[in-house]
Formats: sequence, structure tokens, C-alpha cells
Amino acid sequence: KKGETLLDTVNNILSMKVDMVVMRHPNPGAAMYLSKKIDAKIINAGDGTHEHPTQALLDAFSIREKLGSVKGKKVVIVGDILHSRVALSNIYCLQKLGAEVMVCGPATLIPKHINELGVLVSHNLKEALEWCDVANMLRIQLERQNELGYFPSIREYAMSFGLNRELLDSLSKEIVVMHPGPINRGVEITSDVADSNQSIILQQVENGVAIRMAAIYLL
Repeated sequence: KKGETLLDTVNNILSMKVDMVVMRHPNPGAAMYLSKKIDAKIINAGDGTHEHPTQALLDAFSIREKLGSVKGKKVVIVGDILHSRVALSNIYCLQKLGAEVMVCGPATLIPKHINELGVLVSHNLKEALEWCDVANMLRIQLERQNELGYFPSIREYAMSFGLNRELLDSLSKEIVVMHPGPINRGVEITSDVADSNQSIILQQVENGVAIRMAAIYLL
């Protein structure tokens, strides 16, 4: 806001002799750009609507911890895929580990060419949940939607794509429920689901600490 460049900001930090920069930035590619300009290690903690690698790592680890492995599992990512950096990193990571991935949400919040990444696409939450072993419920990112009206109302979104107890209990099998946080309770997920024994949301938070420690250790 004061006119300083990204490079100037980081060079000021590097003059304090840091070994590593953990960086969240609104512009896609900012972490990659910086990694080519400076000698310190860069951890991408989220760049715009592009990627969030450590979230994908902790999500994959949490699935493995709960189900024994990621390979062969069916994972549906539900919600605002268009504005989500978590979704893209999860798709890359889960496919690399042998999982099948589906995205589910309103057509307006699904990127046009997402099927080119080898994922299935659904606009019916009940069908997607019957297909999956794990449902990763994403937050509706109203702050990134610029009030463009991607769906008629929050209430209508919750009715069509929100996960509630009644829907969860109606499934023919028990699934694992995840959420990268923070939760909009009553929108993409209700409290009785978020706090249920099928939810591993708090385990994700706990695993996030270990995964990020591991990333720092390895670098």
C-alpha cells in the first residue's frame, strides 16, 4: 500500500539473516517469483486462488491416518472450487497418491476446464456423497467473489450444497468429513456434522502443525 515492491519487502527481511520465508500473497505465482530472486527457502502458504500446498499435504496425511491409505480412495471436494487454492493443491496431491477425485458445486463455481485435470464433476451433492469415501467441504469464499452473484443466496446454496445431519444419515455408507477451515457453520456444513464422530476437522488442524514442522525440517 505504501508503494514498496515485494522484492524490497523481502530483501529487508533477509537483511535480518532469515533462512526461510513463509509467504501468503494475494497474487498467484508470487512465491515462485520470489524463489527465483532470493537465496532463502520459500514456503508457499497460499498464493491467490492458485495453490495452498501444505494444506493439501495435511489433508492427505489426515485421510491416511483415518483410513490407512490414500490410494484407491474416492475424495469429493465440495463448494467454491473456482476461488479455492485448497482445491487445486488437493487435486494434484491426492491424484499423485492414487486417489480418485471429484469436484462438486454450482456450475458457476466450477472452473470450465477442470475435467482436463482428470477429475469427475458433479452438481448433485447427494450423488457425490454416495460416490465418495471422503468429503472435503470448502468454505464459500465471499471475500474473493467480488459480489458478482455466483449463486442466488447463501440460504439457497446451503439447501443445495450444504452438508447436514439428515443428508449424512441418509447415505448408504459412513463417510469421512473434512473441512480446511474456517467453517461457515450452517452454510457449507452444519454444527451437528462438524462436531460429529465422522468429522476429522480438528485432527486436520492438529496434523497441520506437524506437517508444517516437517516442511520446515526438510527444507
